[in-house]
Amino acid sequence: MLAYDLLNPFWWLSAGVILFKAFAFLDAATRQADAYPAAEKKTKGFWLVLLGLALGLDLLLGGSITGSFITLAGLVAAIVYMVDVRPAIRALTGWRGPTDRLTQALRSLGRRGGGNRW
Repeated sequence: MLAYDLLNPFWWLSAGVILFKAFAFLDAATRQADAYPAAEKKTKGFWLVLLGLALGLDLLLGGSITGSFITLAGLVAAIVYMVDVRPAIRALTGWRGPTDRLTQALRSLGRRGGGNRW
């Protein structure tokens, strides 16, 4: 049964949609809450609930892209976030995300240890 699923292009499409929604949700979760109103967009909580429901329902119901209105509605929400909200927030906060702060923290830890390991 698993070999059939891996050969099915709709399985791959559904997996891609789920991964896209997961990326959109994680990106929304890592952005600063005050950046959303500053960009004249809905609040961070609104986007987290909307994208979280879209992702959760796909994981719960299987995320069939061919027959589920819920999956398509969640995909539209994720696309709107990625195309409209994310660029507006990135324009305000700069192109650096939370990984930049992590990189700086790791570099500062490396310098304290006696040498430049990074």
